[in-house]
Amino acid sequence: MIISVASGKGGTGKTTVSTNLAAALGKKITFLDCDVEEPNAHLFLNPDIRETKDVYSYIPKVDASLCDQCRKCVDICRFGAITLVGGTILVFPDLCHGCEGCEAVCPQKAVSEDKKVIGTIASGKINGITFHHGLLRIGEAMSPPLIKKLRQDKTGKGDVIIDAPPGTSCPVIAAMHGVDYVVLVTEPTPFGLHDLQLAHETVQALEIPCGLVINRADLGDKGVEQYAEKHNLPILLKIPFSKEIAQLYSRGHLLVEKMAEWKAIFHDMYREIEHQVDAHKK
Repeated sequence: MIISVASGKGGTGKTTVSTNLAAALGKKITFLDCDVEEPNAHLFLNPDIRETKDVYSYIPKVDASLCDQCRKCVDICRFGAITLVGGTILVFPDLCHGCEGCEAVCPQKAVSEDKKVIGTIASGKINGITFHHGLLRIGEAMSPPLIKKLRQDKTGKGDVIIDAPPGTSCPVIAAMHGVDYVVLVTEPTPFGLHDLQLAHETVQALEIPCGLVINRADLGDKGVEQYAEKHNLPILLKIPFSKEIAQLYSRGHLLVEKMAEWKAIFHDMYREIEHQVDAHKK
């Protein structure tokens, strides 16, 4: 089972939920930190990093001696990554989405594959958990290719927990597409409700079953709970506003390791997710 933990905005407790769920389940878990612009799950799980490797993305290379300036490569590119100026084909690597369409349509076979480094993937282990995170290269504009590579190469045979990027844009879709279940993490504030609505609509468009975790649940108002009830969005867990929890988080500690009752709580949440996934498949 692949579970993606997401949120409509940053700072809701998404990484708290994903790391504690992984630690509670323990062995045979693969953890993917797909928040590649600012990965921080390693600060809580403390894996022994054993390998770091570069990740490359496709960019086109044009052989001017073969190009007849037919413009087919220019016309197919929706992002302006390849263009014809003054009789010369120009490539803008930072705009390229790596679809390889320009190479596919070139009748003269003038377009071939080149590549550029877009980031790195670091891999390690901790207490039976296989850990991987991506780190986008500074200045790189697009993270989905790195997220897709991380998911493609590092998804294990057992359960997989994905810490998705915050928001509802393309990186989030890359981290949620094709998973079995999405856990949405929010907080009971007007801002939290607004971004929850966007995130929930995104998950619904992908037709993935999902549930809700409300962090700092005893603050704010009841808007989030009312939204969940109205839209049949199951509340998996409520995490209270607690000075002790905040202190543990600020020191990089896991709830399930420092407060024994939370291990059982996250186990119960996992079993509820299993039940909902089974029901959805039927």
